[in-house]
Amino acid sequence: MLGVKKFDFFLLLPVIFLLGFSLAVIASVAPENTGTHLFYILISFAFFILFSFLDLDVLFPLSPIIYVSSLVFLLLPFLVGTVTRGSVRWIPLGSFTVQPSEFVKPFLALLSAWYWSKENFSFKRFFYFLILFLPVIGLIFVQPDLGSALVVLSIFISSILFSKISFKQFTTLLLSALLLIPLFWFLLHDYQRMRVVHFLNPYSDPLGEGYNLIQSKIAVGSGGFLGRGLGRGTQSHLAFLPERYTDFIFASLAEELGFVGSLTLIVLYLILFLRMLKIASLSKERPYFLLAVSIFFYLFFQTIVNIAMNIGLMPITGITLPLVSYGGSSLVTTMISLGILENISRKNSPDVFLEIK
Repeated sequence: MLGVKKFDFFLLLPVIFLLGFSLAVIASVAPENTGTHLFYILISFAFFILFSFLDLDVLFPLSPIIYVSSLVFLLLPFLVGTVTRGSVRWIPLGSFTVQPSEFVKPFLALLSAWYWSKENFSFKRFFYFLILFLPVIGLIFVQPDLGSALVVLSIFISSILFSKISFKQFTTLLLSALLLIPLFWFLLHDYQRMRVVHFLNPYSDPLGEGYNLIQSKIAVGSGGFLGRGLGRGTQSHLAFLPERYTDFIFASLAEELGFVGSLTLIVLYLILFLRMLKIASLSKERPYFLLAVSIFFYLFFQTIVNIAMNIGLMPITGITLPLVSYGGSSLVTTMISLGILENISRKNSPDVFLEIK
């Protein structure tokens, strides 16, 4: 008998609706990019299907090789990358560019799940794990790409939280991390420190470091309850709002679709994240559980930080809004991660969609 397990449409449907939001907003604020974005969506769905059916039991033992490949991939921007606004994050690939710091995220989640599924938490294993992640975070940080470095850090932290760590061990790590925060401040570039300072008072430099935050808040506030309507946003269409279809796409959406549109988007994310947690909770095998929670936490962190940044609750960092922001690397990476979750969900399900006897 040949059986094909059914798709988890509770995971897939909110994804489709979020992509619909994305396409509508990009067609409104950046119509010249609509065709390219639609191409990215189609490519990302191909990767989603691929990783939905890959045998994860084969991938887990390959984690060390995938890790080394990820390090090499992160080195490529420094060797053949293009400099954009002072950052070296992208590799040219014909008429497109690829961002390695995006693509490594799901594979670092895979590495984390493989690593902590072997043994429970111990300080010895923690230090080995730290040694694995430091080069990755370091390479991304010096590009510089603080946003992606923080997302990778969220994978690192979430995997430790579910490594069967004791309360005493967790407290020790937390206190040590708090003591290191001042050191992290001095590692930041000057412009990154200024972003934090002007986040607290953006009007101290309204035409400089505070400009992006001020314009984003104006866009969100001007949307009102129902929004100005697609194609009618002044902040985005008159180019007051920077990065209007990438980092600040939520502000563009809020201006044109208002509170109702923003709330609908957030509800769709809530449905998606609750389903991701359900998939993790149903995972009977520890590697799959760890992989599912790592993917959940990194996507949840990325979403919360982006929206909070757009409405002025957090300092501005270069973090895209998953499934909504324009960008091939971000979209493909997110769909790979969701394809892995679809794969895990299908493994959890005893039901079959098709049987051939």
